[in-house]
Amino acid sequence: MAEPAAPTAAEIEEMVATRRDLHAHPELRYAEHRTAARVAERLRALGLAPRTGVGGTGVTALIEGRAPGPCVLLRADMDALPLTEQNAVPYASRTPGVMHACGHDAHTAVLLGVAGVLAGRARPARGRVLLVFQPAEEGGNGALAMIRDGLLEDPPVEAAFGLHVWNHLDAGKVAVVDGPFMAAVDEFVITVRGRGGHGAMPHETRDPVLAAAQVVCALQQIVARNVSPLEAAVVTVAAIHGGSAFNVVPDEVVLRGTARAFSDAVWRALPGRIEEVATGVAAAHGCRAEVSLERLMRPTVNDPAMAERVRAAARPVVGAQNLVVERTMGGEDFAEVLARVPGCYFFVGSRNEAKGLVHPHHSPFFDIDEDALAIGARILLGLVRGYLG
Repeated sequence: MAEPAAPTAAEIEEMVATRRDLHAHPELRYAEHRTAARVAERLRALGLAPRTGVGGTGVTALIEGRAPGPCVLLRADMDALPLTEQNAVPYASRTPGVMHACGHDAHTAVLLGVAGVLAGRARPARGRVLLVFQPAEEGGNGALAMIRDGLLEDPPVEAAFGLHVWNHLDAGKVAVVDGPFMAAVDEFVITVRGRGGHGAMPHETRDPVLAAAQVVCALQQIVARNVSPLEAAVVTVAAIHGGSAFNVVPDEVVLRGTARAFSDAVWRALPGRIEEVATGVAAAHGCRAEVSLERLMRPTVNDPAMAERVRAAARPVVGAQNLVVERTMGGEDFAEVLARVPGCYFFVGSRNEAKGLVHPHHSPFFDIDEDALAIGARILLGLVRGYLG
């Protein structure tokens, strides 16, 4: 397909400037007040009528096509992370302890750039484009909060697309996957209770440290022996807390971790198996285990037909040879939208080793190759043209 109207050099410069401004002023989930105000201000300047306060601090706006037709949703997230930036760049975070270490500043800048093109010289031939600037992707499930505020209902959304800059992928490459793309995310807490005592007399205790250590090891067998080798899952214990002295066996140890899976079947099975293993192993050591588990995100599953639309839009931008397949066990709350509306979430490469832009997401040294902004904008514009003409 022919490539649609692309951002001009001036519009790309504006996207970069917007991204750097947002990067310098990061805000945590549900506190994106400055960011949301900047977004709404820009949308009004384009002649749009933004709706604010959606799902807390979210912003939406509709771009009307020239004739009736379906509604296509384009989404960017706005929140940052509780992290102290270590980059020595002019646009480094000015907010102590808060940093755009995942790229949401880039996503917001891209979607504002797309809004400028669509609201100006490339208004869709038909239908509507719903621009969504979402709060609280980082652990706050802002997508679900916006859905509960009627995001998908007025007008009814027929297709949904979102992108994520991706520092595990070189700039100029795009990752698109049919079906499961990102994992479901659960958080679990296991409290192992025993009977403490003196470290010199362990036979008089019911040692929760030993029991907890065995629980950690046994949990790894869930993936090794309870999940098909043709499937994928993760059970990670990431924190262990217990005891305060070198010679005192504590009464309890607390384990915290995450379980992740791509398929609904494995996702449904993991909580029960975690509880069985934890309680059984603890009991074998004379202790008790209590398990609590919170389901944070469902799997992010792309509709194959919508994924093909992304590939069709991306080919004129990066070339067929730069379309790749890459999945991750990371989670994404855009999954809530894709569970209700056919759509596709995809990665736009933002790594550049020559420029030293190699640090992973959630690192205090994270930064991106800003060439990814124009690539992402051109693909989203291609999606709108392909769907709405």
